Amino acid sequence: MAIALIGAPGAGKSSVGKRMARKLGKTFVDVDQRIEEVVGKPVAEIFADEGEAHFRALEQDATIELLDTYDVVALGGGAVMNPAIQEALEGHEVIWLKVSIGQATRRVGMNTVRPLLLGNVRGRLIELLRERTPVYEAVATQVVETDGRGSSEVADQLAAERGAEGAEQ
Repeated sequence: MAIALIGAPGAGKSSVGKRMARKLGKTFVDVDQRIEEVVGKPVAEIFADEGEAHFRALEQDATIELLDTYDVVALGGGAVMNPAIQEALEGHEVIWLKVSIGQATRRVGMNTVRPLLLGNVRGRLIELLRERTPVYEAVATQVVETDGRGSSEVADQLAAERGAEGAEQ
């Protein structure tokens, strides 16, 4: 059973996942990074060159495979909108790293490698979270508030809850 990290862009899925996996002595993978490695170009270029539908198909295949081969998996922010991924998450521990619009906007900034956030970052985040929050709530087995907390603090908490030595409770 994998631990899947879900949440909005800027929630800290990758940084929390890496640290938590290290503290637990587990394997970690970021789905978007794996797609970039396999395809040989950044997610933003995949969106631009082949379109969102192509990226989502790659994301579905990669997510389903990686959930079965890694211990801690950071999913892309929109992955949970895919019914096949929702089904694949069943039986896994799914941690929603919950972040407010304000905090996510500050963390993401004007990061152009996030193709769905180009333009009005805050407005797009509001729209994405309006669509995704009910699904995050439905698939999550645990919700962790990340506002005002660094990724190290969140990762340490999650690792401690799972019995990691030296992690703070």
